[in-house]
Amino acid sequence: MMGGTNVNRNMSKIVWFALACWFGLTLGERSGIRAQDNRRAAGNAVGIFEGHGDVGRVLHAGTVEYDAAKQTYIVAGSGENIWFDKDAFQFAWKKMSGDVTLTADVSFLGKGGEEYKKAVLMIRQSLKTDSSYADVALHGKGLASLQYRDDEGAGTQEIQANVTAPERLRIVKRGDHFSMWLEDENGRFQPATGSARVILKEPFYVGIGMCSHNDNVVERAAFSKVELKSEPERASVEGTANNSALKIVSAASTDRRVVYIAPERIESQNRMPDVQGERLFYFPMVGSSVNERKHRPVDTSW
Repeated sequence: MMGGTNVNRNMSKIVWFALACWFGLTLGERSGIRAQDNRRAAGNAVGIFEGHGDVGRVLHAGTVEYDAAKQTYIVAGSGENIWFDKDAFQFAWKKMSGDVTLTADVSFLGKGGEEYKKAVLMIRQSLKTDSSYADVALHGKGLASLQYRDDEGAGTQEIQANVTAPERLRIVKRGDHFSMWLEDENGRFQPATGSARVILKEPFYVGIGMCSHNDNVVERAAFSKVELKSEPERASVEGTANNSALKIVSAASTDRRVVYIAPERIESQNRMPDVQGERLFYFPMVGSSVNERKHRPVDTSW
């Protein structure tokens, strides 16, 4: 009986020793993988960005080159799209927190290619293919839009600007709100889309990217005079609070296209003329009382 007890105790010691060895090896392996990933990211540092690589599934690996003399990044990327619930593109990034502003001159290298190839200024939660994000995307056909995925795995939405083929673009993050700004002919930045709300945890990834919109092709884009700034928490952008945008909304997709934007509030009276067209009824936002006011006849012939 005693011999059996000793055997059981020895077996227990062996099992615990084996488990401890396995646990130690597993932790060591994971630590080694993390260290290797950190070294790889550091080895991929380029210019002001900490690392770069392909996000999602691509058939052809992308690259990023930096010409310090010209202050220009050349980003080459493949990938099917940055859209729907997943992305595939080449991305140069830096981890940041708080409010940020990323600005660059953006242009495509070479002629032709897909109309919807995209060169982007992007802020995203992670490097996962279905990460939440917001970006300012310049398309091959000249379309500029604010794209965003407000939750991991959700579909992408966009707000299209009413300016075609802009040269200098900016994405602004203020709290949970993202907006696109474009430089005008006088060198001043103007709001182009209104804003979108995407909640990101800190830290997040900020950078530049290229998607060819064709898995079989690698396209290139130049990002020049890149400026990446960290702003004070909840910093204000001049005029942001009073910017208004008039948009056309697609009933099928809820995507929006800006037709008019102004650095002030756009307000419309909620009114309904009576049969004679001589009175206006004002419906308050709070409460149920309706105010009646005399008004000149309303011309509804148009």
